[in-house]
Amino acid sequence: MQYRLDNVATPWMDSYGGVAPNLDYSEKTISEAVLETAAKEKDFPALTFMGKATSYTRLAREMDRVARSFYALGVRPGTRVLVCLPNVPQAIFCLYGLNRIGAIPTMVHPLSAVAELAFYMNEASCEMAVTLDQFYGKFLEVKAQRPIAKLIVCRVSDELPFPLSLGQKFMTERKFPRLQGADDIAWKDFLALGETVTGDYVAKKDYRTEAVVLFSGGTTGTTKGILLSDLNFNALAWQTANMAHEEVHHSKMLAAMPVFHGFGLGVCIHTLMFIGGTSILVPRFNVKSYAKLIRKTQPNYIAGVPTLFEAITRNRYLDGADLSFLRGVFSGGDSLTIELKKKFDKFLADHHARVRVREGYGTTECVTACCLTPYNKEKEGSIGIPFPDTYFKICKPGTCDEIPYGEEGEICLTGPSMMIGYIGHEEENADTLRTHADGHVWLHTGDLGLMDEEGFIYFRQRIKRMIVTSGYNVYPSQVENVLEGHPAVQRSCVIGVPDPLKMQVVKAFIVLKDGYEPGEAMKEELLEHCRKHIARYALPKEIEFRDSLPTTLVGKVAYTQLQ
Repeated sequence: MQYRLDNVATPWMDSYGGVAPNLDYSEKTISEAVLETAAKEKDFPALTFMGKATSYTRLAREMDRVARSFYALGVRPGTRVLVCLPNVPQAIFCLYGLNRIGAIPTMVHPLSAVAELAFYMNEASCEMAVTLDQFYGKFLEVKAQRPIAKLIVCRVSDELPFPLSLGQKFMTERKFPRLQGADDIAWKDFLALGETVTGDYVAKKDYRTEAVVLFSGGTTGTTKGILLSDLNFNALAWQTANMAHEEVHHSKMLAAMPVFHGFGLGVCIHTLMFIGGTSILVPRFNVKSYAKLIRKTQPNYIAGVPTLFEAITRNRYLDGADLSFLRGVFSGGDSLTIELKKKFDKFLADHHARVRVREGYGTTECVTACCLTPYNKEKEGSIGIPFPDTYFKICKPGTCDEIPYGEEGEICLTGPSMMIGYIGHEEENADTLRTHADGHVWLHTGDLGLMDEEGFIYFRQRIKRMIVTSGYNVYPSQVENVLEGHPAVQRSCVIGVPDPLKMQVVKAFIVLKDGYEPGEAMKEELLEHCRKHIARYALPKEIEFRDSLPTTLVGKVAYTQLQ
């Protein structure tokens, strides 16, 4: 496999005059790809939700019902519709149903604040939204800030097996406000609208054009809508399947990562639908229910952020569990420290799993994962090798100049999952998607890293997160690795704080393991541990003990809040 692109045509760009790719990518839309799978798989479960299975035959039928219903409301090719749902079947029906008529689902977190929801709708020019009844009240507040032409409201009970559906209706859903306006439509009434649609409503769509909008911080940290194509998602699915070392057809994956996140949507949902597997939808995460689902459903694959794996090791909910059914455990979304990887690998081995954690790397600008540790070779601190037909180079920050193996610089990549661009941010598009001297467009990630001579990539951190103290560069992730190597430390986060003499100094936030007490003695013990492993200029000037660290909506440590 080739890991660098040195003066050759980009292999995946056969549609653009390049040479043949290593993998045979679909020229279908995401909905066409799933319907093709459905025609083969028929009664095999595509989704399971709270014990209720949805077969591929039913998935295809619901996709079509939803497509016709949106068409009946006037949704046409190119229309963006806000989909504000957790991991429930209706989110999947909307994803593929909208795609079937050439419209674009804009996926956002249902726990977003009112101002954020209004921002997302304005940024993506959405006039219509889909949400869950428990979030209806928030959308009434959004309506006070900007109009919503049609608001479709789902209920969890519609997709629950009996008698769970009955309990959900009477114990939970009756507490939510009733629909108040003529433009607010219950899911069942919405589906009924589609029964009136006849004729040709399916769009003839170019697979290289916009298919999904996801929101991310972008390379500068400000929230932006990212335009992703059908090719992006189908390529990711095919690449992900080919990075597995065992049969993926009819495999099961626990889909705890949310559908508004590239990892959750691209890997946990679309990859499974693409290859004929089963996504086990997890609408709300907590460690106890997650562990219970692992025992009950015995998934072949699980994926999560480091905080999820840390939480599993801190609790006893999987004591005595036999995890030999696992074929893959993937970590992404945030840096997996060396110590946490060792800890979770031991946890897996102690529970009879035949696999170790495979750390990956990705960015929403290429849907999600684009680099993964091989199943049969890992290097300490490495995030692995690029996916097939995805190429990495390390450039001098702020330039398009490639630097040698082993030197740190900005991670740049190109491949079939690379985004179309940001919505309405042409200056940042030009800065992020750059044409290099080789004639190819490369995505500048804003991340620091290096590549070794075997093509293994090492992530350091966001360029903007680097601490400069007395002219020296300090990488928080390296200090965090050292701190978490101390037996008393459960979790850490390192930031730079202003200093009149040194510009910045290092501050560490520490969560201690049970049985260890914070205090001056512990601070000195941790500093003595650091002195043995890192340079003097990188030593924490301040240490603050906390009971927990703040996290983002997807479980990353929210270092910006600490800053």
